[in-house]
Amino acid sequence: MTAIQTKSTLLNTVLQSTAIENRTAQVAWAIFRVVVGFLMIHNGFSKLEDVQGFASGVVSFIGFPYPVFFTYCAAYAEIVSSILLALGLFTRLNALTLLFTMLVAILFHLKKDGWQIPPLETASLYAMWFGFFLVNGGGLFSLDTAIAGWLRKSS
Repeated sequence: MTAIQTKSTLLNTVLQSTAIENRTAQVAWAIFRVVVGFLMIHNGFSKLEDVQGFASGVVSFIGFPYPVFFTYCAAYAEIVSSILLALGLFTRLNALTLLFTMLVAILFHLKKDGWQIPPLETASLYAMWFGFFLVNGGGLFSLDTAIAGWLRKSS
């Protein structure tokens, strides 16, 4: 196996989604991916609207160093990764990025509010969705699947 074939196989493995034959389930999978991706975008933009407020009220409260830097990191990760997740492009990588931001959000809510359900609910639901896409990929109707198919045909 050549180096190019190895890279192609590795990329194909990363891009390939869990196989589900049911077209209705695949359509639902795509709809959920797009909806969750686009709903998440506003979280990134809201951080950019008040960088200093988020930095001091959330990032510093958690105890992270360089709160303004991490605010920008979280904001742009949520914007860019949400768009790419909605498109189904590098779904697993973007789901991992978004899952990490939601785990930090859960940490913040646990530290600030304890085990009160309302503050934890949204971040936890997002985290579960991102965990689903991390494990299963973008589904049949994603750019990942289209690229993986193209790689299979070209090799």
